Amino acid sequence: MREALSTSRTRLGVALVGLLLVSSCSSDEAPVVETGQVGRQTVVERVEAPASVVAAATAVVTSPANGAISRVVVRDGQRVRRGATLFVVVSPETEQRLAQAEQAASGAPAGIVLPQVSTGASAQQAAAAAERAFDQASEAARQIADRQLRQQALQQVAAARAQLAAAQAQAQSTVDQINGSVASLERTLASFTQAQQAQAQVAVRVARRAVADLRVKAPISGRVVFGASSGSGGGNDLSGIVDQLPSSIAGQAESLLGGGGGGAGSGSSAGIVSAGSPVSDGDPILTITDTSDLSLRAEVDETDVLLVRKGVRADVELDAVPGARYRAVVRNVDLSPSTSSRGGVTYVVRLELGGGTLADGSPAPSPRPGMSAVASLRVLTSDDAIAVPAASVFRDGERDAVWVVEGNVAEKRLVTLGAQGEEYLEVVDGVTEGQTVVVRGADQVVEGEELP
Repeated sequence: MREALSTSRTRLGVALVGLLLVSSCSSDEAPVVETGQVGRQTVVERVEAPASVVAAATAVVTSPANGAISRVVVRDGQRVRRGATLFVVVSPETEQRLAQAEQAASGAPAGIVLPQVSTGASAQQAAAAAERAFDQASEAARQIADRQLRQQALQQVAAARAQLAAAQAQAQSTVDQINGSVASLERTLASFTQAQQAQAQVAVRVARRAVADLRVKAPISGRVVFGASSGSGGGNDLSGIVDQLPSSIAGQAESLLGGGGGGAGSGSSAGIVSAGSPVSDGDPILTITDTSDLSLRAEVDETDVLLVRKGVRADVELDAVPGARYRAVVRNVDLSPSTSSRGGVTYVVRLELGGGTLADGSPAPSPRPGMSAVASLRVLTSDDAIAVPAASVFRDGERDAVWVVEGNVAEKRLVTLGAQGEEYLEVVDGVTEGQTVVVRGADQVVEGEELP
């Protein structure tokens, strides 16, 4: 059960209906105890949180290579579209890498074809001559009259022929094995060659891309600020302090900081972008900020964050525009906690920031990213609710209570609260409309006391 008053919430009551205050003292004395009737009204419970204005997107554009700026296409403060050329860098180092890559690609080895091994024409001729010799030897053996001798001679010729055939087969097998190894080696060399050629082509594409990137283009649409914007983490952290110093010593302080104090409203560090300026790879050159869709980053205390949900509406006040009130709607609530500057646990709530109005009803100026604000989130609204002034509710142990006046006698009544506004609290149980309650001086009333 929530306490009647909370240091992290403000409460607002609107249009109290039927509350009649009756003083218990005479008109010439300061009232001590006052009573009134319970009425109906709209009660809005709010959660207040410190916040800051956030741009839709911010991009710090850096130098793509070592070299010098050859041409600046945009002006400081100019609005640009995504893809527009911002500046051009000349980089002999980058161009040299491209030339080396193209030369290496042109010199990459082509496919390699290895010669095959063969038995050759002389071997074939020798085999044919041997075959003829075997035929002649067989014919001569068949001329031998003695049968046994003839048979032996034919067997010897056949054995010699078989030996020659086996030797030829073995030689061909050896040749086939050699040719198979040569083919495998040829395929391996071809794979290495293709990989080398592919690497060379990749190196050329990368080098060409690096040269093309020397013409630096806008990654997002927005307004250009020369130098690294302090709002995006760049620039001298002491620039804000220099701006607040008296003019008599501000110049000296800026000199000590190397000129990094920054001008009012510039929001940038170095701020010097001109043709001929030397640059190194990764140097911040300018910042683009997209303010087309401003949002709000609020830090809600852990004791209140469970009351905040998507779609909750909020009223926003900016330190830079006193008296103005802006509209906002909760987009989402971060799940991960963070630590506030005071050491407490908070959760980031992101809100869509709408337009605003000044105290006279005229349109309020558009905020700038980084401006400080206070968001008053309307976490709970009860229309036509039974309500009592916040001063009439007090704590009784672990419960909330009010003094109900029955027949001029004060009676303690435990109540259950609903929406808790700044001035009035909704009572969902414990009192009814029209009952008389103590609305002032509740701490001076005791049980059973008679009240005028």
